Amino acid sequence: MHQSSGRIGLGFSLALLTAVLWGLLPIALKWLLSSMSAATITWIRFVVATVLVGAVLLTRRQIPSVRGLSRNKQLLVLLAVSGLLLNYILYLNGLFLLTAETAQVVIQLAPFLMMLGAVYLFKERLLLWQKIGAWLLVLGLLLFFNDRLALLLTQFGSETAGVLLVIIAAVSWACYALAQKQLLMSFNSQQIMWMIYLAGALCFLPAADLAPVLELSAWQWGIVAFCCLNTIVAYGAFAEALQHWQAANVSAVLAITPLLTIGFVQLLAYFYPQFPNESLNVWAWVGALLVVLGSMLTALAPMLKNRL
Repeated sequence: MHQSSGRIGLGFSLALLTAVLWGLLPIALKWLLSSMSAATITWIRFVVATVLVGAVLLTRRQIPSVRGLSRNKQLLVLLAVSGLLLNYILYLNGLFLLTAETAQVVIQLAPFLMMLGAVYLFKERLLLWQKIGAWLLVLGLLLFFNDRLALLLTQFGSETAGVLLVIIAAVSWACYALAQKQLLMSFNSQQIMWMIYLAGALCFLPAADLAPVLELSAWQWGIVAFCCLNTIVAYGAFAEALQHWQAANVSAVLAITPLLTIGFVQLLAYFYPQFPNESLNVWAWVGALLVVLGSMLTALAPMLKNRL
């Protein structure tokens, strides 16, 4: 099994950078979805990432190859690639039907599911704090949707479909993250991400519609550039964080992402009232906080056990 380097400060900084970038990303993507399809946005992000990261690897003579890998390692590569590609497209389609805040709160299931997967794969017992955290996360989600819960459960509308798409995206992300953690024994983080980017550029090419791209304004091109760079920097930072810090600690830091998104959206809506935002009541805010707290508890449970 892969062992972290133990450079805690670097691992924390990288995880925090990932959280901030992921907090901003759904806001930028929501803006672009009014002009381009989810498949087109995803294809552009993967193409740019493939070219830029590939150029770096080429200069270092580190272009990866799956030849010579054991069958198990090849399956891990396939799992990491398919998991992240599904996450990208499903999350974007879900975001199209939801506000940025709602999508980000629901996708918080991803690091939680990564933790559950790690417990299952490594045959660890689910600790008391992890159980408490799980219940807090579920309670938080229920409170976040307190004023819409009955509608979500009784009528299969666009918001219900969006929530289901984001939940499936969270499951696929957890599969990707667990696979990548083990692949770090054979490749560095940039090599793993480049293989995923290349696969994504090829897979989404048939579905990409380039006609709207030619009509983008300078402001929209700026958002496209941000999303492309976010792809490289955020996932690169996440992969490096796993290299230097335990997955549980990384997950705990990533738990603050939905609060960052809510804060960024509220700030943006103050200056641009036309931007779609959620009118959250008190219980919804409590729910968002419980989702974050639950995620942190489940991730940090092993350390809490040792210190108590």
